[in-house]
Amino acid sequence: MTQDTPETTPEITTPPSIPRRAKREQPEKIRCDACPVLCFIADGRAGACDRYANVGGTLTRVDPLVILDRTVEAGGEVVSFLDDKREWEGDIVQPPASFITAVGAGTTYPDYKPAPFIVSSQMAGVDMVTVVTEGIFSYCGVKLKIDTDRHLGDETAAVRYQGEVVGHVTSGEYGSQMMSLGGVHHLTGGSKKEGRMTCEALLNLCNRQPVELQIDEGVNIIVEAGKAPVIEGQREERMRVGCGSAAIGMFAQQWFRHVDDVVVVDDHITGVLSEHQAGKLLDVPPTGIKIKGKRSTPGRYFRVAEPGQGWGGTNLDDPLAIIDRFDAKTATPGMKLLMISTTGDHSDYFVLDDDLTPQRAEMPQAVRDTVERVKENCEPALCSVVFIGGAGGSLRAGVTENPVRLTRSVRDTLTHVTSGGAEVYIWPGGGITYMVDVTQMPENSFGYVPTPALVAPIEFTMRVSDYEALGGHMDSIRPLAEVGGAQRRLNQGEEAGAWPVQPHHFGWTR
Repeated sequence: MTQDTPETTPEITTPPSIPRRAKREQPEKIRCDACPVLCFIADGRAGACDRYANVGGTLTRVDPLVILDRTVEAGGEVVSFLDDKREWEGDIVQPPASFITAVGAGTTYPDYKPAPFIVSSQMAGVDMVTVVTEGIFSYCGVKLKIDTDRHLGDETAAVRYQGEVVGHVTSGEYGSQMMSLGGVHHLTGGSKKEGRMTCEALLNLCNRQPVELQIDEGVNIIVEAGKAPVIEGQREERMRVGCGSAAIGMFAQQWFRHVDDVVVVDDHITGVLSEHQAGKLLDVPPTGIKIKGKRSTPGRYFRVAEPGQGWGGTNLDDPLAIIDRFDAKTATPGMKLLMISTTGDHSDYFVLDDDLTPQRAEMPQAVRDTVERVKENCEPALCSVVFIGGAGGSLRAGVTENPVRLTRSVRDTLTHVTSGGAEVYIWPGGGITYMVDVTQMPENSFGYVPTPALVAPIEFTMRVSDYEALGGHMDSIRPLAEVGGAQRRLNQGEEAGAWPVQPHHFGWTR
């Protein structure tokens, strides 16, 4: 008989208690309502846009409010807004010494709120008001004008930044290549990365920072407002003096005494002195030269070569490639030929041999002087960056409870629009679509919000009576003398036009 082993219960031991980690105090956060992102910001930190921060529990604008002042304090510089050479308009009272801009002012989001600053002042005894706000622009972009003869890319070719398409090449103008970047479809209509890269490219361009762009089937180019473009690592020096035909007309009288013929090589319009009307009037005899390409009017040829990085924006390193032959019935050995590009950066001198074949020869000093004259008449190559944005209904609501009246007031020149104090161009048609040269604005005038969208300053100036008539936020008006903000000086730059509140801006003074 087997004796059963009594069942035993395993001993349960209690592990030593683990001390709990003390709960870390989370900093108090506040919610920013300056844009649709609505960031929660911890104390001492800034929001996603770097424009607003939590300072001791108070939402604080990081950048100072910018007030333009004609008085140059010690060590300070200003952009000239008042040209003393302007003809006196009969005003005894000088324009106000200060003009408040929207740089650093803040926004109206969520739209129905009055603009951050609605400021009264006087102009020649007239009570004026300036409404300033930083608009949040999803519908915005930049237009680039790049002074170069070189081919950057085909028209409509995609322009990329950090690999993302941010715009496209548009028309080639007189010695410049134009590009259009941004717009709502690139900011919000593509991938998340496309929107971020578009916003970053626009922000840097508008704040006058260098931006490297890549053009599909084209070049890499560094663009910076007010600086020369850098194309495939080479800085552009000159903007063309004109097309090949224009160059013939400009310098024919200086050329015909020293050479028998001149060919100005140009991807657009190649000019030939002996055939050109300028040559005819100077009695330049025919040389029998035959140019490849599509002949237009006498002395003007189209499509002599493909676009490229060579002579006159063509793909040619050897200009003789556009010459078919010299007609033996007209040409004679010893004839002298100058070939030059539209900037004078390329030039060569030839003499016809006994077989009427152009042979390179040393360029005489008198001819060399004419080449230098062409270079002298070329302006420096620059990049121009023009911001374009639509001031929509939400922005206008910060000015008036009836936004369409603001649009009508702008059309009637009762309201004058500026951006950071700089003059703007208002497009015809509906809405308030404006353009502004970013080099005329204070540095770092632009910000962004990660929706993504750019933040740009805009000011509306009018008579107080006109502001009341369009339904303005009259209770929010404050005198200019009571407006705080840092007196930040602007860097010296090109003249930005007349002082923003001078009488000639308003239709009622005419």
